[in-house]
Amino acid sequence: MKKVFYFLAIMLVAASWISWNKKMSIREKITKEDIVECYNMEALNAYQLEASQTAFASLHITPKKADNLQQLGKMITFQAPDGKDANAYFIPAKKKSNKWLIVIQEWWGLNDNIKNEADKYFTDLGNMNVLAVDMYDGKVAATPDSAMKLMRGADMTRMVAIIKGAIEHTGKDASIYSVGWCFGGMWSLQTAILAESKAKGSIMFYGRPESNLEKLKTLQCDIIGFFGNKDQSPSPAMVNEFEKNMQATGKKLDTYKYDAGHGFANPSNPSFNAEAAADAYKKAIAFLKSHS
Repeated sequence: MKKVFYFLAIMLVAASWISWNKKMSIREKITKEDIVECYNMEALNAYQLEASQTAFASLHITPKKADNLQQLGKMITFQAPDGKDANAYFIPAKKKSNKWLIVIQEWWGLNDNIKNEADKYFTDLGNMNVLAVDMYDGKVAATPDSAMKLMRGADMTRMVAIIKGAIEHTGKDASIYSVGWCFGGMWSLQTAILAESKAKGSIMFYGRPESNLEKLKTLQCDIIGFFGNKDQSPSPAMVNEFEKNMQATGKKLDTYKYDAGHGFANPSNPSFNAEAAADAYKKAIAFLKSHS
């Protein structure tokens, strides 16, 4: 009987040791890079959580059908670092140029309105390549509910890979500029961070600011932002905090605030504010030209 007892005791100790050792092995697989990646995704995950709520969806009115379509560009594919192809609406510079404007969609997706904006920037900037990236891999939402569902199922790691792929696609000697609205405004700033020394200027239209000071310290270009005082995403308080954080990290940020709500610069938005949009666009073009 004692032999059986000792045998069972030994087996229990062995099983406990194996279980503990396995757990330790799993823990050892969590690298410094994993922690940094999680740290860097903080703002993106916060946006995704916010954009998955009905309160956020209520800020977005179903867009009207875009008109005056020129379609100066065409859809292309490029490879992202996750090994998958990514898509973009591309308008090549008329003459060979290493200047690139990365255009980033609203939460609706790469729709006709964003292609229109890409056409407009291309026409007014002169000799610059324009690349409007498809962050949803071909999916486009037409209503707030469908956009919210897309956001709930979005893979932020995949989106980082798409932006990194776009940056790589521009070439090693590229000068990169970025512009985006709402969801794209947030990603415009993130693009500037990811582009490192290749970043030459970034435009945010009412996008969620980055609050991580360590990430802001890595910025190597100036930022210009256009915000609505009636907006709640980001709210005026969030914009004020962003200004303080940029100042604290010694980075250049110019902000312009309008008596307007969310999406004021989108012509297909029923709450479009023509006066504010025109002023913001004029300043955005002047910013790009002064930094190129």
